Amino acid sequence: MTDVQGYARDCFRGVTSNRLGVELEFLVFDAMDPARPVPVARTEDALPPLPGGSKVTFEPGGQLELSAPPDVLPAAITKLTADVEAVRLALARAGLRLGNRGLDVLRPPVRQLTEPRYEAMDAFLGRPYGPAMMCSTASIQVNLDVGDDPRARWDRAHALGPVLVAAFANSPAGGWASGRQAVWSRLDPTRTAPVAQRLNGGGDLADDPGDDPADDWARYLLDARLMMVREGGACRPVLDGSAFRDFARAAGRPAGEADIAYHATTLFPPVRPRGWLEVRYLDAQGPAGWPVCVAVVHALVTDDQAAATALEAARPLAGRWTDAARLGLADSALRRCASVCFRAAAEALPRLGAGPRLVARVRAFASRHIESGRPPAADRMEEMFA
Repeated sequence: MTDVQGYARDCFRGVTSNRLGVELEFLVFDAMDPARPVPVARTEDALPPLPGGSKVTFEPGGQLELSAPPDVLPAAITKLTADVEAVRLALARAGLRLGNRGLDVLRPPVRQLTEPRYEAMDAFLGRPYGPAMMCSTASIQVNLDVGDDPRARWDRAHALGPVLVAAFANSPAGGWASGRQAVWSRLDPTRTAPVAQRLNGGGDLADDPGDDPADDWARYLLDARLMMVREGGACRPVLDGSAFRDFARAAGRPAGEADIAYHATTLFPPVRPRGWLEVRYLDAQGPAGWPVCVAVVHALVTDDQAAATALEAARPLAGRWTDAARLGLADSALRRCASVCFRAAAEALPRLGAGPRLVARVRAFASRHIESGRPPAADRMEEMFA
């Protein structure tokens, strides 16, 4: 489909600056009874006006999402910090608290939103992992401008993925440091695997960027299973295994531009291009912990000097997404690489406008979690058994 090729190329055409956009998801708990479900309406009623201008939405299980408008690094973090603190205080007054992890292990997944999109998604993804992903997971999404060299930033975001997954693993469950990633790994791989992969010598998947990321993205769009077809105000799930390239047969009509764009919103690779790059593989952190995660990702992908240092350490780890999610920093190679990456990020942040306080927080995180080999998931485990 030539329209798919055109759409894919447009996804790599965007702003060439270094703005940062952040989407924070939080599980919301009853402060007195964390195992009690929290209705969306209760959270919504407690929300205050947000001074930083973040958009408020909800995920299917009632997870709260704050989406900050794009800005340069210091301003983006300052504005979103103000919004998170305003929300935290308002929810506390209502007897609620923001979660500090990426996977809900206390409550069974119960979908609260009933829009046609979520009905079709539920039917397509299947149980138990579909409801778990939709209702029990929370993440940080870091949105980065494509810059002057979209291919370079695309490659960096993929190559650094495993080490960043390990460093910020924050959802211990079932023997995984990132139980959230474990859930995602069990969903339809045609929409959750990295966009370009190959089998390495050991038989494991390894990232293998092609010569043109837009071509890789076009193939991914065509080969991914078609999740749903919109018909009027309804969404009909497609359950026969059809790929998007089979759209005409599955839908009874040719795919239009709107169908291509909508199909792309149902794909969840670790990095997704949309005129900017969505880094989607990070576990949610607590209300106070997310700025370090955002700052490190931004520095390593956008600063050329930091990226060169980090990539030299990370290249041998390409494709180790599963090891990173399961082992976290208990893997010595991932831990050593993370140490190099955090030093490079801390050195780069002043060049990107970050102040001494943010740099100090990055260094403190590295001292507490990276050098000790204890990602945030280790703290969550201690809380569970305290």
